[in-house]
Amino acid sequence: MVHGQFRGAAVQNNPHTTLITPKAQVQTETHGGRAKCLQRLVRLDLPVPLTVALSFDAVRKIAEGQMPDVAGIVEQFPPDTLLCVRPSSEDPDWGGPGAVLNIGMNAARQRDLSATLGPEAAAAIYARFVQSYAVHVARLDPDEFDDADQDGAGLAAMLRAYEDETDEPFPQDPGEQLSAVLRSMARAWDGTSARLLRQAKGAPADAGLGLVVQQMIPGFGQGECGSGVLQLINTVTGMPQITGRYLSQSQHREALGAGAAALYLEKDPRGPSLEDVAPEAFAQLKANAALMREKLREEMQVEFVIEGGQVHILDGVRVPRSSRASVRIAVRLAEDGIITPQEALMRVEPNQLTELLHRQVDPTAPRDVLATGIAASPGAASGRIVFTANEAQASAARREACVLVRRETSPEDIRGMHASVAVLTERGGITSHAAVIGRGMGLPCIVGASALQFDIPNQQIKAPDGRILRSGDVITIDGTTGQVLVGEPPMLEAALDDAFQTLMGWADAERDIGIRANADTPEDAQTARNFNAGGIGLCRTEHMFFEPARLVVMREMIFAETPAGRAAVLERLLPMQRDDFVQLFRIMEGQPVCIRLFDPPLHEFLPTSRTGQRELAEALGLPVSDVTRRVAEMGEYNPMLGLRGVRLGITVPEIYDMQARAIFEATLEASQDGAPVVPEIMIPLVSAKREVELVRARVDAVAAAVRAERHQDFDYRLGVMMETPRAALRAHEIAAHAEFMSFGTNDLTQMTYGLSRDDAGRFMSTYVQKGVFREDPFHVLDQDGVGELLKLGAERGRTGRPGITLSICGEHGGNPESIAFCREVGFDYVSCSPFRVPVARIAAAQLAINHKMGDHKSTLAQMLWKWRGRGRK
Repeated sequence: MVHGQFRGAAVQNNPHTTLITPKAQVQTETHGGRAKCLQRLVRLDLPVPLTVALSFDAVRKIAEGQMPDVAGIVEQFPPDTLLCVRPSSEDPDWGGPGAVLNIGMNAARQRDLSATLGPEAAAAIYARFVQSYAVHVARLDPDEFDDADQDGAGLAAMLRAYEDETDEPFPQDPGEQLSAVLRSMARAWDGTSARLLRQAKGAPADAGLGLVVQQMIPGFGQGECGSGVLQLINTVTGMPQITGRYLSQSQHREALGAGAAALYLEKDPRGPSLEDVAPEAFAQLKANAALMREKLREEMQVEFVIEGGQVHILDGVRVPRSSRASVRIAVRLAEDGIITPQEALMRVEPNQLTELLHRQVDPTAPRDVLATGIAASPGAASGRIVFTANEAQASAARREACVLVRRETSPEDIRGMHASVAVLTERGGITSHAAVIGRGMGLPCIVGASALQFDIPNQQIKAPDGRILRSGDVITIDGTTGQVLVGEPPMLEAALDDAFQTLMGWADAERDIGIRANADTPEDAQTARNFNAGGIGLCRTEHMFFEPARLVVMREMIFAETPAGRAAVLERLLPMQRDDFVQLFRIMEGQPVCIRLFDPPLHEFLPTSRTGQRELAEALGLPVSDVTRRVAEMGEYNPMLGLRGVRLGITVPEIYDMQARAIFEATLEASQDGAPVVPEIMIPLVSAKREVELVRARVDAVAAAVRAERHQDFDYRLGVMMETPRAALRAHEIAAHAEFMSFGTNDLTQMTYGLSRDDAGRFMSTYVQKGVFREDPFHVLDQDGVGELLKLGAERGRTGRPGITLSICGEHGGNPESIAFCREVGFDYVSCSPFRVPVARIAAAQLAINHKMGDHKSTLAQMLWKWRGRGRK
């Protein structure tokens, strides 16, 4: 029977129960993606078996107990045809209940099939249907059916078990079977667990489900018979490659495919291929797949049956793909003229790029999971456990990969982090020290792994299952999933290939908001440059002081008793800072570099252990008691709210004087080799305009002194880092003294919530689960609270200084949702960790494309929903 020829009229004029024909009223929004795809295959005149589509409304009514005309549906198919029912959700990623095959199988059909397939195969087909029906439709205990043999004796046992459990014989009427299957699948979609699962995948709560009822092609008889799937690309790499599987009729007879080795699709020295046994069918399948790729504008996996050498297309589904394959497929489709570059960009989820930028655990590899923490910095790496920064450096010197394990990291651990391949901490959240530095370095990092017991003095960690790992044991940190693995599983390398570069070029041509990188070292800057960042939006200069030689000088400065004494010590740091800035300016080749003046409290540079204090006393030639007393004097109850940032710059101005001079001297030196450098100097943690006035006066004075000494002129821009609620509220006053305002959303979130970003990881998951916060506000920008301050700050800042440059430079800068918000508010750029730059570039391009398409708000809402859902998968 061909499509369009009806056996009965019951389905013909029913919009909710529709025989799929070229002109049938079938839409993705009403019948689901699978039903619409099958109609497109019918329109391409491909050999698709008869199929009836049930709409979302029909399935909802079935769940409520209102059945359609099932007899009318059955009449659409030839007598004694076996049927299958498959889900058809609007988006294939939303899933649905599992397909049920061989509906219509009963004792009579078993006798018929015994004559053609043999008694064993016929009994196995019937047994599989009974098993599926009993477990998924009748909801009986699987243990009663899973262990039974699928032969004549096993079938008889299953039928007896079914009758014992239900007090009625197994249904023999195909209409009764089909009704029960439809009812079961409709109610399964409406269940609580199914709702939660699809919402986690980004589906709206009221998403509908369609069902398709399709004629099953036997796949046995005279000539070549069998079934399989075929696709034209490799699902991991995205490269052209015919892959799939094919089970011949003889293999089905052996075990209906169970444990049988499939024929290879193409000629292969390892065994027979479909191309050998059925060259015409193989050629037709390749042609069908190519046609589907062109007309459906997507790489499709073809599900097929061959009966007597004739090909039947049962379904076409979007090829499953890895992140790297997703990029290559989108680019190849655009390069072949099938889709536009803009469509290619829209088909790549921004966060997918993270997997391309870092090594990842092979998804096919077994995982021995020790514990799970917060996935703070993506990528995966394996190494031997070390518990101190010194051990990490020693391990690196021996060229042994190591994982730095700490309760929590501090600035003095940065050397150890640089020497490690990954970091694991017991405490901390998504914006803790380890997380921020790890993302900036592209170092896999897991924080907040509180399920592990960290015994640092004895150099061991204990897992929840009782296993103990010690220094030197090999573990793997999967910073993408947050899993700590025992041993060293196989890895997939980063894939920044030609397809990736092409996609990034298309993104830059579309986006309309700047993307900069947070970079603290020349290595960070080079990474940012490699990822085509539009400059450096945040250089945290304090990270330059933790090198051993500099740390000693820094500590000497802290112990100096007078401004003159501090200035004298800082003179020794000046050339080091100057050289750092010269390297940054030269690497960025004329692109803007925003340098934040010194921010953290000085006590972070002092040792906390007795051993460290004794070593410092020896280095400085002071009594240990003097060092201990000084460390105690500098302690603060709330150091993040204490003497730091601009407050330190005003009370200990010698530090900012030295840094300003280093910046200006580096500006002149770097400008000799190319275009003039125009540095951006940023004052951190401002709350009042007077703070800016005081610091600006000293910076201007240093600039004047350098100009006079060098007899050379230069330009620079001075701005502020907006990290306190008061700064946002008084932005109109502050903006009058600044060329730019960059919102530091890490601290701004912390101060708005009154919530420690380093301690939030201990309870944040509970808060999100209980609905207190929709998301971790340190991970996804709180647009209602913190966002309101950003809007006020932007509006008032432009009132005080029209045309002022606005940006954010906190960890939110690389988050697609946050970029959407900043673009909507009218910010000029966002700045994020170097390895988040490609993600930000893609997200910004997609937002710009959507804006050009019109219906901005609704499209934007759909994109944000998609990003949230995929992020939780």
